[in-house]
Amino acid sequence: MQPRQLTSSGIVAAIALSAAPLGAEAQTTPNFPTQSIRIIVATSPGGALDATARAIGNKLSQVWGQQVIVENRAGASGALAYEQFTKAPADGHTLLTVSATHVVNSLVIPDWPYEVTKVAAPLSQVASLFYVIYHHPSVPFKSLKDLISYSRAHPGKVMYGTGGLASISHLGWEWLAHLSGIKLKHVHYKGASNAVKATIAGEMHVGFSTVHSLRPHFASGRARPLAVTSKQRQAAIPDVPTVAEFGYPSYEIDQWYGIVASAKVPPAIVAKLSAGIVEAVKSPEVVQRLAADGSTAVGSSQEQFSAHLNAELVKWRKVLHDTGLTLSGAKLK
Repeated sequence: MQPRQLTSSGIVAAIALSAAPLGAEAQTTPNFPTQSIRIIVATSPGGALDATARAIGNKLSQVWGQQVIVENRAGASGALAYEQFTKAPADGHTLLTVSATHVVNSLVIPDWPYEVTKVAAPLSQVASLFYVIYHHPSVPFKSLKDLISYSRAHPGKVMYGTGGLASISHLGWEWLAHLSGIKLKHVHYKGASNAVKATIAGEMHVGFSTVHSLRPHFASGRARPLAVTSKQRQAAIPDVPTVAEFGYPSYEIDQWYGIVASAKVPPAIVAKLSAGIVEAVKSPEVVQRLAADGSTAVGSSQEQFSAHLNAELVKWRKVLHDTGLTLSGAKLK
């Protein structure tokens, strides 16, 4: 069958038909949201992502004049949260927090069905949360250079703990080992908090976690920082150098947080959601609240966040390729 050719009058009619739904949408969008908003968080209460979502949610309640409820759905590497999110009505009243972990999961978990760039409309990157490489005080490392020098002389002797295979901390250590030409011994625990506890107890030599998790242990002297994974030093711990300062300029790991809507939500509502979230994130009270947890408020546009997601996918694919990591005996994607 040959394609139907539109006459000039047909083109005008087609434009009119396509414009009608947009006009109707535009009339209803100013009233959005019309009910409470849910923000689904794929972690348990009390962590950095949960705290970030609640700080932003409190401000959004003021911005939108509707209650914003944070709902925790931990488990199955985030799949439970994604499942609930994708089954909710695509009307913009159900949102989802995402992070660097979700991008990595889409690359390392076989048949992972929830690649964020396909099921979601990016609204905004709300925060950056960099990691700290640290050590137990019984280990005589004064700097990251000491750790690397010792590991070159004693391959596989330095033990690090993580919250699981192919977690961000696991990839972070193996990426550093690849760049510096060292060999470390990996021990994975059930959950990142257990890995921190093991390192604080002296079972592991070194660890990899956030300022949010480590601040009390730094204060008590039970852990000591070696480097941060950001490009620039962090205001929360300004005396701690970056990994890049030790000669690895490509090394940067950001456990960023963002908020997305369903990919099926009408564009006008997506735009209003994004604008409200950016306004909330850039408010002084949210900026201060996130800084207290060692995070940096971002508040990027839809386009910026979309570009960031795609760049993260490219970066982590390369890290997986370069390190040759495998999961359960199978080559990681």
